[in-house]
Amino acid sequence: MTDLLITGALIVDGSGSPGYHGDVAVDAGRIVAIGTDLPPAHRTIDAGGLVLSPGFIDMHSHSDLQILVNPDHTAKVSQGVTLEVLGQDGLSFAPIDDPTRAVVRRQIAGWNGEPDDFEFSWSTVAGYLDRLDRGIACNAAYLVPQGTLRMMVVGTSNRPATAAELARMEELLADGLRDGAVGMSSGLTYTPGMFAGTDELVALCKVIAEYGGYYAPHQRSYGKGALEAYAEMVEVSRRSGCALHLTHAVMNFAPNAGRGADLVAMIDEAIASGVDVTTDTYPYLPGATTLAAILPSWTAEGGPDALLSRLRDPSARSRIAYELEQVGSDGCHGCVVEWETIEIGGVRNAALSDAVGKTVATLATRAGKPASEVFFDLLLADDLATSILQHVGHEENVRTIMQHRSHTGGSDGILVGGKPHPRSWGTFPRYLAHYVRDLGVLDLADCIHHLTGRPARRLRLTDRGLIREGYAADLVLFDPGTVRDTATFPEPRQQAAGIPFVLVNGVPVIDDSHRTEALPGRAIRRTP
Repeated sequence: MTDLLITGALIVDGSGSPGYHGDVAVDAGRIVAIGTDLPPAHRTIDAGGLVLSPGFIDMHSHSDLQILVNPDHTAKVSQGVTLEVLGQDGLSFAPIDDPTRAVVRRQIAGWNGEPDDFEFSWSTVAGYLDRLDRGIACNAAYLVPQGTLRMMVVGTSNRPATAAELARMEELLADGLRDGAVGMSSGLTYTPGMFAGTDELVALCKVIAEYGGYYAPHQRSYGKGALEAYAEMVEVSRRSGCALHLTHAVMNFAPNAGRGADLVAMIDEAIASGVDVTTDTYPYLPGATTLAAILPSWTAEGGPDALLSRLRDPSARSRIAYELEQVGSDGCHGCVVEWETIEIGGVRNAALSDAVGKTVATLATRAGKPASEVFFDLLLADDLATSILQHVGHEENVRTIMQHRSHTGGSDGILVGGKPHPRSWGTFPRYLAHYVRDLGVLDLADCIHHLTGRPARRLRLTDRGLIREGYAADLVLFDPGTVRDTATFPEPRQQAAGIPFVLVNGVPVIDDSHRTEALPGRAIRRTP
């Protein structure tokens, strides 16, 4: 007898082909049979009226620490995620040394929190992946973070890397890829990764290409000059021969209203010329990051303490305010800041909790102070750990980009803060409910292909992303009529409806809509 038999499901197998009714048998973590009238199993799930699909792959996640600190990880597994890709936006925790870790922890506390009692037991990619293998809720792959590499080798100064420094970064990157990383990420609006020039990125991407990985850049702008920034990433891919994954491929801020079609045309032209390009997006309009991220990049030279010192200096504050409000800082994607679009999502300092859920403009009105002064004071009082939502997206662009043949799903989910972005809990059911069932922007089989088979192909996985005999039993059962995201901006931590069963490596992590205690996930290492 097999471990589990799922009967009577509409099987949508992740290939993009229409669904068909059948049964699936699971044993020892693998799909062992697909058909009808299969032999009995130790357990049977009657899936009449439900869709059975491969588990969803979150191509852009910020769970690097939270998947370990809070191993329950209900936010992700309850929406059907069975694999997420960590190490995003050029800043994470492997490879790393002690001085760099101290800076990175502060810099991205708004993404990952900063748990005081957490034990960092690794310094290499191999060590981090081994730590994941000790037990996590869903599977996880990892990208080497280019900004962390640069911080380790070059520091936080805005200057080109020397030949010796570039060689050292290439060596560290190669080590990480040999350890099992699937590629490299960049955060080119975040320091110090943004200080790398195009030639430096090309050199690093040549290393990725040698190992069969891919490059996942958060590019230099998603606002003013966004198309030029995308073009630079395509050129990096072309010159290096490295596969390119344009992460959270959005066209945001006022200058880009209605310009999603321009991005799609650029991607089509790149693919036609032989560049290997894929994308991911989240199905929401606001973005999310840290409050400090919108500062001009020069403010961060020298690290967090130097930045805080500048924020206390009246002349520096005046210069920063001018760049933000009159010129448009590189941290704000070249656009003049609109304080009414910046909503506080989370704070570390409990004394600031009343700011959560309010825009900087609202806080300024209440305080009777200029918005820039409220901004500076928040950053200082919260030691740069404040997270934000930026309400700068365009629905037409979201729909245009998600329909493209290069598209995959990525939550860009941040799990910490008083009111994190609801995409952390709702990305995948929102695709199925709002954009498939309600609007018909995607059909069901195509959408599931976007969320399963296509990202598995980008990750070069040979046994995940499809429902096939011999494949890993990463599976989701959902009701196509009732599945929906219940997470909202006022109440973001809400479990999705209509997803009663989720299996990771054949083990139920969601069983009859309840989180089990199982931690069957493991690190997914790059296939040589």
